Amino acid sequence: MKVEFYRPGPPPPADRPDAEASLPTLVGVATWTDGEPLVQSGDEEVRAALTRAFRRTPVVTDDASYRRLGTHGEVQIPPGDLEWFRAAAFVRAPVEAGVEARLVPGVTEGGYDPAAGYRTFEDSIERLSSQ
Repeated sequence: MKVEFYRPGPPPPADRPDAEASLPTLVGVATWTDGEPLVQSGDEEVRAALTRAFRRTPVVTDDASYRRLGTHGEVQIPPGDLEWFRAAAFVRAPVEAGVEARLVPGVTEGGYDPAAGYRTFEDSIERLSSQ
């Protein structure tokens, strides 16, 4: 799993609400590989803040997606798995580094593709090996 961190761009001026907002700036990337977060950033200050965000301590959040059915309140997510990585990215990183997080889908090679039923097996293998 890969998470990109952005600094939001300034909003459009109040006197021109139809103006386009400036694009957010990519400031860092965190990747979950082999059970460990790998933080990358060109800015040393951002890298240090994101490294603090991914320290191996439990994350506490009041997010309903982490709770069991019929419960309420805060949930503690222990470190060491993908669920913890996601919680640290969306709960801690905004506080530590002042950034917004966005999940980036990985590349999935192979697998069943119902829309590619017209391809022969050899065509599918050739397509996968050429990437």
